[in-house]
Amino acid sequence: MGTVIDTHFLALTALVTIGYQFLFFVVTALLKFDKVTDFAGSTNFIIIAVLTLVLKGSWYFRQIILTLFVGIWGLRLALFLLFRILQWGEDRRFDEMRNNFGRLAVFWIFQAVWVWAVSLPVTVVNASDRNPFLKVVDIVGWILWSVGFIVEGFADQQKLHFKRSSENRGKWCNVGLWKYSRHPNYFGEILLWWGIFVASTPVLNGGEWLVIIGPIFLTLLLLFVSGIPLLEDSADKKFGNVDGYRIYKQRTSPLIPLPTSVYGNLPAWFKKTFLFEFPFYSRNFPLEDRCSRASSGKSSDTQKIG
Repeated sequence: MGTVIDTHFLALTALVTIGYQFLFFVVTALLKFDKVTDFAGSTNFIIIAVLTLVLKGSWYFRQIILTLFVGIWGLRLALFLLFRILQWGEDRRFDEMRNNFGRLAVFWIFQAVWVWAVSLPVTVVNASDRNPFLKVVDIVGWILWSVGFIVEGFADQQKLHFKRSSENRGKWCNVGLWKYSRHPNYFGEILLWWGIFVASTPVLNGGEWLVIIGPIFLTLLLLFVSGIPLLEDSADKKFGNVDGYRIYKQRTSPLIPLPTSVYGNLPAWFKKTFLFEFPFYSRNFPLEDRCSRASSGKSSDTQKIG
């Protein structure tokens, strides 16, 4: 079916994303209904992937696989997040936004940018006329996506199951994958989108390599903006004075799953440099604990974390 607006569908996907997010923004702003926010973001990925595949009409195997990956991921995440927010009630992220039109608008603009940027690899692959034979990097990318998808899915379900139990009310999640990473769901999401990028590389040529902006943007977003920092701050404010939580945080990797016996004994400089244990993740920790973490980087406490 050729191209629409531009040869790489960049303008088209931008317009579709802006329109789709604006529709949900209006619903949220007028009705003060924020239960569809994450649903709008996740399903937007599916729309972009399917739309670009159909409009190009090439139906190359690589295009179909990557579109399928985005569709499976987006559908699972959309339904999971919608079910979770309907079960839990209001989204606390919007407590300070519901009556602040400006801040709400900025959030939705940022969400639109997130969807468009992270979708770039699959958008460009679906728009491409190139169809080289399958390469090793295709398989590597598919494996990365598969591992990331499984990790994210299991982590989400484990935390949801943990929070459902009345016995765990007022506790932090430290079961399953959460024993080895404080944010295994984010690790899975980052890994799967890097997998999609890796699997797109056989098609990329020249300036098209700029689609690496997608996984980089996602990684930086989760590491420094709306992912780990917000959740770390929230958990530290709730549990920062609880000994068990402090031990858990000292001995558990913030992102990459590792055995606590390994991570807990690594030096602080190594954690910060290679494992993303940034000091601002502990800015709401009690002062004396931050000092001890900075000086030692490991805990001598051998209390078992369940």
